[in-house]
Amino acid sequence: MSMADKIFIDMCNDIINNGTDTKGEKVRPKWEDGSSAYTIKKFGVVNRYDLRKEFPAITLRRTGIKSCIDELLWIWQKKSNNVNELNSHIWDSWADKEGSIGKAYGYQMGVKHVYKEGNMDQIDRVLYDLKHNPYSRRIMTNIYVHQDLHEMNLYPCAYSMTFNVTKEEGCDKLILNGILNQRSQDVLAANNWNVCQYAVLLHMLAQVSDMQVGELVHVIADAHIYDRHVPIIKELITRPTYDAPTFKMNPNVKDFYDFKVEDFVLENYQHGPQVKNIPIAV
Repeated sequence: MSMADKIFIDMCNDIINNGTDTKGEKVRPKWEDGSSAYTIKKFGVVNRYDLRKEFPAITLRRTGIKSCIDELLWIWQKKSNNVNELNSHIWDSWADKEGSIGKAYGYQMGVKHVYKEGNMDQIDRVLYDLKHNPYSRRIMTNIYVHQDLHEMNLYPCAYSMTFNVTKEEGCDKLILNGILNQRSQDVLAANNWNVCQYAVLLHMLAQVSDMQVGELVHVIADAHIYDRHVPIIKELITRPTYDAPTFKMNPNVKDFYDFKVEDFVLENYQHGPQVKNIPIAV
């Protein structure tokens, strides 16, 4: 069993057995048929993944690594808020007729501000600081911008990354760690998708900054399982598990903006059958 599987199984059991049920309460999300989408939730879930030991793709089912990297690049490289520039349809429910999701996600990443040598956006500021001031305690991004929330078709769920560099005796490279802060997460639909995305992001940033990848800490304020997902989760977490896959990335890419989806691969990825037709609350 991979560590990612163990973390996922333990988290799901904890939510189901010890969580708060919102049934009957006033909730925003609705199912496609218009009924309220209730959840079982846990507050303040914290999961740690040591990326030096394994890549955290669960094996209970397949995580679509190419699609989740494509979405990561859409936000962090293209800095886009238009679904027409994305090669999947996961954001279609929140897009307007032109394909825009409003001033959300990639839009916020691309907003420029005055810093050091001129105008930079949040990504370029991170890249600059990792190169010039790696021990700074201020290397972070934040896309939960209150003055723009009314122009976002969905408030950001994964909204902040904090980067922190450490050093270990005997290691010739600095170690890049990161904390992903998430206000809310649909555990079945999005948990391992987000974990894999931000694990890849740390690998990318470490490589272009000539560092070694370290830990990803995932902090979820409201980790929830929707009522219609509970039986799916119960079946999922009883499946056989396998060893973690091997993550490989094109070692020749030295510029963050040169990465392409084809530069990443998971080798020896054994996994259970996919979970199909997951109902999504909007």
